[in-house]
Parts: sequence; C-alpha cells; structure tokens
Amino acid sequence: MSIAAYIKDDLAVRLLSGRELPSQLTLDSLAEHYNVSITPVRSAVAELIDEGLLQRRPNRRLAASSRPKARGRARRIQKLPEPPRDPFEIVATDLVQLSFQGEPVYLREEATAEKYDISRSAIRNIFHRLAGQGMLDHIPRRGWRLRPFRKQDLQQYVEVREVLELKAFELARPKLDPQVLQRILDANSLPESADVAPHVDESLHDYLIATADNTYIRDFFEHHGRYHRLLFRWEDHDPATAVETIRQHREIITSMLARSWSAARKALSNHILHNHPILNQVGKNENAWTAKTWNGAGKATN
Repeated sequence: MSIAAYIKDDLAVRLLSGRELPSQLTLDSLAEHYNVSITPVRSAVAELIDEGLLQRRPNRRLAASSRPKARGRARRIQKLPEPPRDPFEIVATDLVQLSFQGEPVYLREEATAEKYDISRSAIRNIFHRLAGQGMLDHIPRRGWRLRPFRKQDLQQYVEVREVLELKAFELARPKLDPQVLQRILDANSLPESADVAPHVDESLHDYLIATADNTYIRDFFEHHGRYHRLLFRWEDHDPATAVETIRQHREIITSMLARSWSAARKALSNHILHNHPILNQVGKNENAWTAKTWNGAGKATN
C-alpha cells in the first residue's frame, strides 16, 4: 500500500465511522500528522473530495461531508487500515542494494524524500539513523554519502567476528539460560509450507554477546556490526537463504541445550563464516538501483 492510499483509507474510515480525526483538516496539518510530504496528502484529499467524503469550504479549509450517501456507507467500515511498512526499513533495504554497486553515491534529501513520499525532515532522521549504523557518512557542504559495499570489507569483518563471537560463546557458556535458548529456538521455526514466508530470529547472537559481558567484544559489535547486520538482514529476504539460516540457528541452539559444546562451537563457526550466498552474487542483479534514482540529477556527485 502506498502512503497516499493509506492516508486516504485511514481518513475515509475515520470520516465514515465517527472516529477521531486529526485536529485540523488542512493539507499542512495532515502532512504533519502522517509525517509525510504534502504530495501524498494532496492526492488522498483530492480522491476523498471526488468521492464526497470531504468538502472544501470557501475559506479553503477542509470539512467532513454532510451528504447522507457518505454517512450511509459507515455501516460497511470494519477497522482502520494497517500503516505501510516503516520507511526506515524500506530505505535501508534499498540503500543496501544500491551499495552493491561498489561506488560511493551522494544522496540528496529532497530527491529521496520525494521518491518515498515522506517529508524531508523524516528522510533526514532516517539518514541520521543510517549514519549511526555505519551505512552513510555526512560530508559537510556536500550532504550524505552512501558507504559502498566491498567484498574484502565483509570478509575481514566476518573473520574478526568469528574470533570474537566464539570468544563470547566461551564466556557466556556457564551463564546461558536454557529457557532463553528454548525461546530463541522456538522463534526459529521452519515454515510449515512453501507458501509461508520464513521468519528468522537473529537474537541468539545478541544474547551471546550480552551474556559474555565483555566490554571490548560489545564495543566491536556496537561500532562495526550495525552496517553488516543490515546486509545480513537483506540476505534473509531470500526465502531459501532464510530457511538455511533458520536450520543453522536450530543446529547451534539444539547443541547448546544438549550441552554438546564442541558441536555448538563448530556449528556457530560454520554459520558465521559460510552463510552468505546472496552476497556472493553482488553485481549480478539487473534491477539494482542507480545513482540517478537518488540524486535526481542523473549523476552522483563524487
């Protein structure tokens, strides 16, 4: 569902069912209420006026329609629509894919906000969050620069990650809670059929690091792990990869619950080093985003 469609449906339900409306029915106040740019609000309002649910007063303010045919449709209203996916997740996923081009790309806030139909302040907040996770750099007087993906960087990170996470496992081992491990195991259930999307629960890794309680291990993953976690989450969008990740998590946790520490350590090492089949295909995706999509000018400014 697009932002404009969600705004239209949400306002329609509220208008027809008597639910609470935003405090002011103006384009600016609605844009602020939904935290979007004015463009999707204008589109949604235009459709609601055409359908007779809103009317524009002489002073240009909007008001709920008093026409009986509009009120009569209220009986068919069931519930408010679900909002679209978190824009942060959408932008982060797209930027991971863009980073696979392997070249630094400068991003314009205005063009990116327009692309996603959200406000410029919202996209700026997203960019700040991504900068905190190591995906973007803020360059004075030049804007935002996307961190390019390098296979060599990933390989070096994975090698260091294996050493530190295995050390975290050894430190955490005497303090592992079987009930917590069982909950994580249950959360990594294989889908019952091919029609069900697999859901990967990655909390095992954070649990080991937190339970190890080593400041320097935690510091490494805080400063260097965020960007790579975005990459790994992108991998799990592929169903086959997600299923394999679930299988590996289950093997690790089952060994831990059985106190087969050697088997758990071996399974954890294998999972860290070899569970990246999607990233090996970087550069082969014909549908990858281009710099033009983001800077609005046809060429990234490097």
